[in-house]
Amino acid sequence: MSHIPAPRASSADNLRGIAVMSGSMAMFAIEDMFLKFAAKDLPTGQILFIPAVFAFIFFACLVRREGKQTFTPTALHPWVLTRNAGEMIGTIAYITALASVPLATVSAVLQAMPLAVTLGAALFLGENVGWRRWSAIAVGFAGVILVIRPGMEGFRPAGLWVLVTVAGLALRDLASRKIPAEITNSQVSAWGIASVAVLGAGMMPFQTMVIPDLWQSAMLAGALVFGTAGYWAITTATRLGDVSVVSPFRYSRLIFAILIGTLVFSETLDLYTIAGAALIIGSGLYAFARERSRRLAQI
Repeated sequence: MSHIPAPRASSADNLRGIAVMSGSMAMFAIEDMFLKFAAKDLPTGQILFIPAVFAFIFFACLVRREGKQTFTPTALHPWVLTRNAGEMIGTIAYITALASVPLATVSAVLQAMPLAVTLGAALFLGENVGWRRWSAIAVGFAGVILVIRPGMEGFRPAGLWVLVTVAGLALRDLASRKIPAEITNSQVSAWGIASVAVLGAGMMPFQTMVIPDLWQSAMLAGALVFGTAGYWAITTATRLGDVSVVSPFRYSRLIFAILIGTLVFSETLDLYTIAGAALIIGSGLYAFARERSRRLAQI
């Protein structure tokens, strides 16, 4: 059976979509900056809990606006719980990595997540992946090794937390594909954020609590504002322009992270990190192009 292609966006809409997508990546990079500042002084549990509570309220309002209920029996669907587990693993590992690893390094490895999702879909969901995309996955993860450099001079053991982040978020995205269609995106987002809040609340009794001062409160507020705005912008971008046009601009996040890391945290990039990031992004773009060609061939 042939597929009816989605209506193509105009050139103007695609340009707007590219601009909004790039803007969303800038906002996520700024969110990371605020989180990195907060992680210096605040325990992980508080960093997870406080923004998650406010973000949950935001998504719960979206659910209410859709005429749905936030808490329903479908919140306990096995794939929803699996997604929530991936969300919790990815988030706690990400905050831990931001606290001790250069921002550019974290962002460079994070760009391998689409390749990790493709790998997981092939291994666990039975998706057909050809040798070209397998090659792109191999090259991309070779780039990850270059960035982290296990066993070499400059290796930071804390950098392995970024790999845990990639694994957790890949699990989240793979589980999202299996969630029943009648469950809305807002519900899924609300439940995922709620799981992070529960994780943070569970960690706080085992950590030394810190009453946030004005600076720390501002860092948490900045992370919340820019993270929520970035989420809204990325959703808008994918609805404005063609996905095949705007999605590659997700990689602009690394550029913003490098700028912030250099200007704000006085980080420096070495040749290994630059070469590894180039391999990750290049292989990701190639894999994306192959996936697009495969879908067009099915139309």
